[in-house]
Amino acid sequence: MLEIVKPAYQNPIDAKTYTEVVDLFDQMLRLMHPFMPFITEEIWQLLTERNEGESIMISQLPKAKKFDAGLLAAFENVKEAISGIRKIRKDKNIPNKDFLELKVQQGDKGFEQEFNSVVVKMANLTSLEMVTEEVPGAASFRVKSTNLYIPLEGFIDVEEELKKLEEELKYTNGFLNSVMKKLGNERFVNNAPEAVVAKERAKQADAEAKIKILEERIGGLK
Repeated sequence: MLEIVKPAYQNPIDAKTYTEVVDLFDQMLRLMHPFMPFITEEIWQLLTERNEGESIMISQLPKAKKFDAGLLAAFENVKEAISGIRKIRKDKNIPNKDFLELKVQQGDKGFEQEFNSVVVKMANLTSLEMVTEEVPGAASFRVKSTNLYIPLEGFIDVEEELKKLEEELKYTNGFLNSVMKKLGNERFVNNAPEAVVAKERAKQADAEAKIKILEERIGGLK
Protein backbone atom coordinates (compact mmCIF):
# COMPACT_ATOMS: atom_id res chain seq x y z
CA MET A 1 0.00 0.00 0.00
CA LEU A 2 2.80 2.42 0.90
CA GLU A 3 4.43 1.86 -2.49
CA ILE A 4 1.16 2.69 -4.23
CA VAL A 5 0.62 6.03 -2.50
CA LYS A 6 4.30 7.04 -2.38
CA PRO A 7 4.81 10.17 -4.53
CA ALA A 8 7.43 10.48 -7.23
CA TYR A 9 11.00 11.23 -6.18
CA GLN A 10 11.38 14.71 -4.62
CA ASN A 11 7.63 15.38 -4.90
CA PRO A 12 5.60 16.06 -1.72
CA ILE A 13 2.75 13.83 -0.59
CA ASP A 14 -0.65 15.49 -0.35
CA ALA A 15 -2.06 16.17 3.12
CA LYS A 16 -5.12 13.88 2.77
CA THR A 17 -3.07 10.85 1.73
CA TYR A 18 -0.49 11.52 4.43
CA THR A 19 -3.14 11.73 7.15
CA GLU A 20 -4.85 8.53 6.03
CA VAL A 21 -1.57 6.61 5.85
CA VAL A 22 -0.56 7.75 9.34
CA ASP A 23 -3.97 6.73 10.69
CA LEU A 24 -3.70 3.30 9.06
CA PHE A 25 -0.18 2.85 10.41
CA ASP A 26 -1.42 3.82 13.88
CA GLN A 27 -4.09 1.10 13.75
CA MET A 28 -1.62 -1.50 12.50
CA LEU A 29 0.78 -0.70 15.34
CA ARG A 30 -2.01 -1.16 17.90
CA LEU A 31 -2.85 -4.58 16.47
CA MET A 32 0.82 -5.62 16.43
CA HIS A 33 1.61 -4.33 19.91
CA PRO A 34 0.72 -7.50 21.89
CA PHE A 35 3.20 -9.45 19.74
CA MET A 36 5.90 -6.77 19.31
CA PRO A 37 5.51 -4.55 22.40
CA PHE A 38 8.70 -2.50 22.53
CA ILE A 39 9.24 -1.53 18.90
CA THR A 40 5.55 -0.72 18.34
CA GLU A 41 5.54 1.54 21.41
CA GLU A 42 8.64 3.35 20.16
CA ILE A 43 7.26 3.91 16.66
CA TRP A 44 3.79 4.86 17.94
CA GLN A 45 5.28 7.57 20.15
CA LEU A 46 7.16 9.02 17.15
CA LEU A 47 4.25 8.77 14.74
CA THR A 48 2.58 11.95 15.97
CA GLU A 49 2.68 14.25 18.98
CA ARG A 50 1.54 12.45 22.14
CA ASN A 51 0.38 13.76 25.52
CA GLU A 52 2.23 13.00 28.73
CA GLY A 53 1.45 9.47 29.91
CA GLU A 54 -0.04 8.29 26.59
CA SER A 55 0.99 4.77 25.65
CA ILE A 56 0.02 2.33 22.93
CA MET A 57 -0.29 -0.25 25.70
CA ILE A 58 -3.46 1.41 27.02
CA SER A 59 -4.79 2.78 23.74
CA GLN A 60 -8.04 1.48 22.23
CA LEU A 61 -7.68 -1.41 19.78
CA PRO A 62 -9.24 -0.86 16.34
CA LYS A 63 -12.81 -2.14 16.05
CA ALA A 64 -13.79 -4.66 13.42
CA LYS A 65 -15.52 -3.09 10.42
CA LYS A 66 -17.27 -4.35 7.34
CA PHE A 67 -15.00 -4.87 4.36
CA ASP A 68 -15.48 -5.33 0.63
CA ALA A 69 -14.51 -8.93 -0.19
CA GLY A 70 -14.91 -8.25 -3.91
CA LEU A 71 -12.42 -5.39 -3.71
CA LEU A 72 -9.87 -7.56 -1.93
CA ALA A 73 -10.30 -10.34 -4.52
CA ALA A 74 -9.87 -7.84 -7.36
CA PHE A 75 -6.69 -6.50 -5.84
CA GLU A 76 -5.28 -10.03 -5.65
CA ASN A 77 -5.51 -10.09 -9.45
CA VAL A 78 -3.66 -6.76 -9.57
CA LYS A 79 -0.92 -8.14 -7.31
CA GLU A 80 -0.62 -11.21 -9.53
CA ALA A 81 -0.26 -9.03 -12.64
CA ILE A 82 2.48 -6.92 -11.03
CA SER A 83 4.29 -10.04 -9.79
CA GLY A 84 4.11 -11.52 -13.31
CA ILE A 85 5.69 -8.42 -14.85
CA ARG A 86 8.43 -8.36 -12.20
CA LYS A 87 9.15 -12.04 -12.83
CA ILE A 88 9.64 -11.30 -16.53
CA ARG A 89 12.06 -8.53 -15.59
CA LYS A 90 14.00 -10.97 -13.40
CA ASP A 91 13.98 -13.80 -15.95
CA LYS A 92 15.06 -11.51 -18.80
CA ASN A 93 17.50 -9.42 -16.73
CA ILE A 94 15.61 -6.20 -17.44
CA PRO A 95 16.43 -3.52 -14.82
CA ASN A 96 13.55 -2.11 -12.78
CA LYS A 97 14.45 1.40 -13.96
CA ASP A 98 13.76 0.48 -17.61
CA PHE A 99 10.21 1.24 -18.75
CA LEU A 100 8.11 -1.53 -20.27
CA GLU A 101 4.90 -1.70 -22.28
CA LEU A 102 2.00 -3.95 -21.29
CA LYS A 103 -0.55 -5.41 -23.70
CA VAL A 104 -3.67 -6.97 -22.18
CA GLN A 105 -5.91 -9.51 -23.91
CA GLN A 106 -8.85 -9.47 -21.55
CA GLY A 107 -10.63 -12.66 -20.55
CA ASP A 108 -13.75 -13.03 -18.43
CA LYS A 109 -11.63 -12.96 -15.25
CA GLY A 110 -8.34 -11.54 -14.04
CA PHE A 111 -8.40 -7.98 -15.39
CA GLU A 112 -9.28 -5.09 -13.08
CA GLN A 113 -9.43 -1.93 -15.20
CA GLU A 114 -10.05 0.38 -12.23
CA PHE A 115 -6.56 -0.44 -10.94
CA ASN A 116 -4.68 0.21 -14.20
CA SER A 117 -2.89 3.21 -12.72
CA VAL A 118 -1.59 1.02 -9.88
CA VAL A 119 -0.20 -1.55 -12.34
CA VAL A 120 1.41 1.19 -14.45
CA LYS A 121 3.11 2.72 -11.41
CA MET A 122 4.18 -0.44 -9.60
CA ALA A 123 5.46 -2.20 -12.74
CA ASN A 124 7.11 0.95 -14.18
CA LEU A 125 5.19 0.95 -17.46
CA THR A 126 5.02 3.55 -20.20
CA SER A 127 1.67 2.26 -21.40
CA LEU A 128 -1.07 -0.29 -20.81
CA GLU A 129 -2.91 -1.17 -24.01
CA MET A 130 -5.84 -3.50 -24.67
CA VAL A 131 -5.43 -5.96 -27.56
CA THR A 132 -7.69 -8.59 -29.11
CA GLU A 133 -4.99 -10.99 -30.37
CA GLU A 134 -1.76 -12.55 -29.16
CA VAL A 135 1.35 -10.36 -29.36
CA PRO A 136 4.11 -12.15 -31.34
CA GLY A 137 7.56 -12.16 -29.78
CA ALA A 138 6.33 -10.93 -26.41
CA ALA A 139 6.84 -12.55 -23.02
CA SER A 140 3.47 -13.55 -21.65
CA PHE A 141 1.67 -14.85 -18.61
CA ARG A 142 -1.91 -15.29 -17.46
CA VAL A 143 -3.99 -13.95 -14.61
CA LYS A 144 -7.09 -16.14 -14.48
CA SER A 145 -8.34 -16.09 -18.11
CA THR A 146 -6.61 -12.81 -19.06
CA ASN A 147 -3.40 -12.89 -21.13
CA LEU A 148 -0.76 -10.25 -20.47
CA TYR A 149 2.11 -9.53 -22.87
CA ILE A 150 5.38 -7.64 -22.45
CA PRO A 151 7.04 -6.79 -25.81
CA LEU A 152 10.75 -7.62 -25.52
CA GLU A 153 12.16 -5.93 -28.60
CA GLY A 154 15.36 -4.15 -27.61
CA PHE A 155 15.59 -5.97 -24.27
CA ILE A 156 16.78 -9.47 -25.17
CA ASP A 157 19.14 -11.35 -27.47
CA VAL A 158 16.67 -13.20 -29.72
CA GLU A 159 19.07 -16.04 -30.59
CA GLU A 160 19.96 -16.61 -26.95
CA GLU A 161 16.29 -16.51 -25.95
CA LEU A 162 15.38 -19.03 -28.66
CA LYS A 163 18.12 -21.35 -27.47
CA LYS A 164 16.85 -21.11 -23.89
CA LEU A 165 13.22 -21.72 -24.89
CA GLU A 166 14.10 -24.67 -27.12
CA GLU A 167 16.08 -26.28 -24.29
CA GLU A 168 13.13 -25.78 -21.96
CA LEU A 169 10.78 -27.24 -24.58
CA LYS A 170 13.03 -30.29 -24.98
CA TYR A 171 13.09 -30.85 -21.22
CA THR A 172 9.32 -30.43 -20.88
CA ASN A 173 8.65 -32.86 -23.74
CA GLY A 174 10.90 -35.39 -22.01
CA PHE A 175 9.05 -34.85 -18.73
CA LEU A 176 5.69 -35.31 -20.48
CA ASN A 177 6.90 -38.54 -22.10
CA SER A 178 7.87 -39.95 -18.70
CA VAL A 179 4.43 -39.06 -17.30
CA MET A 180 2.67 -40.62 -20.31
CA LYS A 181 4.65 -43.84 -19.83
CA LYS A 182 3.28 -44.08 -16.28
CA LEU A 183 -0.27 -43.34 -17.38
CA GLY A 184 0.07 -45.80 -20.25
CA ASN A 185 0.97 -48.56 -17.81
CA GLU A 186 -2.33 -50.30 -17.01
CA ARG A 187 -0.82 -51.96 -13.97
CA PHE A 188 0.08 -48.58 -12.50
CA VAL A 189 -3.29 -46.97 -13.34
CA ASN A 190 -5.31 -49.89 -11.95
CA ASN A 191 -3.29 -50.48 -8.76
CA ALA A 192 -2.01 -47.06 -7.69
CA PRO A 193 -4.13 -44.97 -5.28
CA GLU A 194 -6.60 -42.71 -7.03
CA ALA A 195 -4.88 -39.60 -5.66
CA VAL A 196 -1.53 -40.69 -7.14
CA VAL A 197 -3.04 -41.26 -10.57
CA ALA A 198 -4.86 -37.91 -10.39
CA LYS A 199 -1.55 -36.22 -9.56
CA GLU A 200 0.07 -37.74 -12.65
CA ARG A 201 -2.83 -36.59 -14.82
CA ALA A 202 -2.41 -33.08 -13.40
CA LYS A 203 1.29 -33.24 -14.32
CA GLN A 204 0.27 -34.23 -17.84
CA ALA A 205 -2.12 -31.28 -18.17
CA ASP A 206 0.45 -28.83 -16.79
CA ALA A 207 3.18 -30.10 -19.11
CA GLU A 208 0.92 -29.96 -22.17
CA ALA A 209 -0.11 -26.39 -21.33
CA LYS A 210 3.54 -25.38 -20.84
CA ILE A 211 4.56 -26.98 -24.14
CA LYS A 212 1.85 -25.03 -25.95
CA ILE A 213 3.07 -21.76 -24.43
CA LEU A 214 6.72 -22.52 -25.23
CA GLU A 215 5.89 -23.42 -28.83
CA GLU A 216 3.95 -20.17 -29.21
CA ARG A 217 6.84 -18.12 -27.80
CA ILE A 218 9.35 -19.86 -30.07
CA GLY A 219 7.08 -19.32 -33.07
CA GLY A 220 6.69 -15.65 -32.17
CA LEU A 221 10.46 -15.10 -31.93
CA LYS A 222 11.10 -16.86 -35.23
